[in-house]
Formats: sequence, C-alpha cells, structure tokens
Amino acid sequence: MASSYSTDLKIELMVTGENAGTWGDKTNDNLDVIEQAIAGFKQVSIAGGAQTTNLLINNSPDIATSDARNAVIKLSGTITGNQIVTVPTGITKTYIVQNGTTGAFTVQFIQAGGTGTTFSTTDKGIKILFADGTNINAVDLSTLSGTIATAQIADLAITSSKLASFAVTSARLASFAVTSAKLATNAVTGVKIAQSTITQAKLASNSVGADQLIATAVTPATYTAATITVDADGRITAASSGSAGAGMAIPTLYAAGPSSGTFTAAPTANRLGIYMAAGGGGSAYNPPGVQGGEGGYGFINKPITQPFSQPYSVGAGGNTSGLNGNAGGNTVFTNVATFNAGNGGSYPNNAAGNPGNAPGATFTYPTRAFVVGFSAGAPSTPGVIVVFENIGT
Repeated sequence: MASSYSTDLKIELMVTGENAGTWGDKTNDNLDVIEQAIAGFKQVSIAGGAQTTNLLINNSPDIATSDARNAVIKLSGTITGNQIVTVPTGITKTYIVQNGTTGAFTVQFIQAGGTGTTFSTTDKGIKILFADGTNINAVDLSTLSGTIATAQIADLAITSSKLASFAVTSARLASFAVTSAKLATNAVTGVKIAQSTITQAKLASNSVGADQLIATAVTPATYTAATITVDADGRITAASSGSAGAGMAIPTLYAAGPSSGTFTAAPTANRLGIYMAAGGGGSAYNPPGVQGGEGGYGFINKPITQPFSQPYSVGAGGNTSGLNGNAGGNTVFTNVATFNAGNGGSYPNNAAGNPGNAPGATFTYPTRAFVVGFSAGAPSTPGVIVVFENIGT
C-alpha cells in the first residue's frame, strides 16, 4: 500500500514495510512540515488592485509553496483595491494573521468557499483566527466569553476618550460618587445642568457675584425715566432712557402773548403736557361791559417722537378800536394744536364777542387761572402756552 497524506497538514503517512531505507529522510520531512505548522512565519505580498490570492497546503515535503500551512502569516504590499485571501477548504487549523499592507482598502481572510474575517480600510492590526473546515472564525473580545472584573482594570486606564457618548448614565453612579474633587475646573457647564436644579438652598452665601452672571447686551449706565426689559430668568436684557412715562411735573416753557418762538423737547422726553389759551376778544367802548369773547383754552396730552422741535405763537388779547373791540390772536403750536381766539364786542348793537374754541384739547380746566395764575384768554387778556415734559425722576 502506498503512503497517504493527512487532511490538514499534508503529512506523509507511511505504511508498515514501505519506504525501506528512506524512513529517516521522510520522517525529517514530516517534522519540517509540523514545525512549519507550529512555528512557521510567512510574509505574503498581495500588492495590486482588487484580487483574490489563494494560499496553498501541498503534500509533504513541500515547504516553499505551502504558505497556508504556516502558523503566522503577514500580508504585505501596497494595495489599490479590496483584497480576498483564501486558505484551502476542509482543513482545521489555527492562524495568526497580520495585515501589513498599505492602502485604504479592505482585506478579507476566508476559507475557500466559506466565510471569514475582514480587516477594515484602517485596520492594520493582528488577528487570531481558526479554520473549522468551512469558515474562518476570529478569536477576540467580541467572541470570547467571560467578563472583565475591576481587579483586571488598572487605575486610570479608562479615560473619557475610551467612553462612548452617554455611556455613563446616572444609574451607573453610586449616590455621592461624583464629588467636586472628581470634576475638572469648568467641567460642569450650563448645558449639563437641568433647568431649575440649582435652587437657593444649594448656593452658599455670597457665592453668586458679578463674575458668575451671564453678560447681557445692556450697557452699564445710569438711566433716567428708563424703559427696561426683563427675561424669564429675571435678567435685565434691555434698558433705555426716556422711553417710559416719567414725572410730568417739569415745566420747560412759559410764553404769554403776544410772543413766538421754537420749542425743542429734551432728548429724553417722549410725552408733553401742554396748557394753551388763545387771546380773548376786546370789549366794545360804549356802553361799558359789552365784552369780547373768551379765547379757547385747555390741556393737551401729546406723545412725541425724538427729535421733537416745533414753532409756536401765542395770541395777544384784543383791544378796543374806536367803538368796537378787536378779536384776540390765535395760539398755535405747530403739529400740536391751534386754539382759536375770542371775537371782540360790537357797537352799536351792543353784542358780546363770540368765544373761541380749543380743537383737540384733552382736558379743559374749570378755571383759566388753574395753571398760570391769571385768567389767560379772558376778554381782552392775552393767551399763553405752558409746556411740561416727562423728564422728572
């Protein structure tokens, strides 16, 4: 009977009585084959584009071309496409395979006709594998059983870069396990703090100062008659002077008729209180007591937009010309109001003059002397303008 060869390593199996005088040489060849399988190292180039490279196991004593019989196989060369490397089907064997190639392409190590393991485009590492006759199987942390106990983990071995995002949840932390000493400076930012979790009871006395407050767009300043905006967290986010209703008790113009000029509001004012009266009509000469009409008068509440500057004229009181009284003068505040004067008394029909009116007046006082101290716009009396601005504190 002739010699045969083992299935896995292709060792020559000699029968009794065969190969007389050559057993020593054949035994040495078999030992070389076994040594190759146990300790052999082979570097195999797979350089080039996408291709399949078949590694073989030939019968003993073939060592040179039996790359798949080596214990350690290093794949090398510059690859320009994805690679497939096969070992024969039907064999069972353990391999250590190193991906020593250059080039960002995959390398698949399989048993011909079966499945295997793949080195990714960036994986230039080493894998422990075994062939089960059909497929190549990886021996790594993803396939090993058992657990890693804390005693096997060196102190400080697990750093933040080793943890996936959100890997450590509150359920994994013992109560009070994270103390201030465990936190790096500035490690806890606003996004890490749930809304309303920091209450007054959690803050030490005087622990929140100006440096701990988030800056807003408000310019540090002293504001007069300020309009302020406060957000939901109690912060002042906007402030400006003169855009809120301040005290109206600041008189800034007094003019009695006849007179004229231009009034310019203070830059912080946004509302004016204006008392106006037109001139009263003159009285008729004879008989005495035939009076002219009163000038229109009243108070105007005037919102303004800055800058505000307008001309004005204050009417005179009517006089007596001959036997008749003359009309008084209108009081005009441009773009605010025109109050009309009273007419003069007339002769010979002895008729009193008609009173003027005050179109647009917000309020009419019961007595003319309430604001200015004299009966402005009464018969033969001049008109008046008094302006109050909301620039008080």
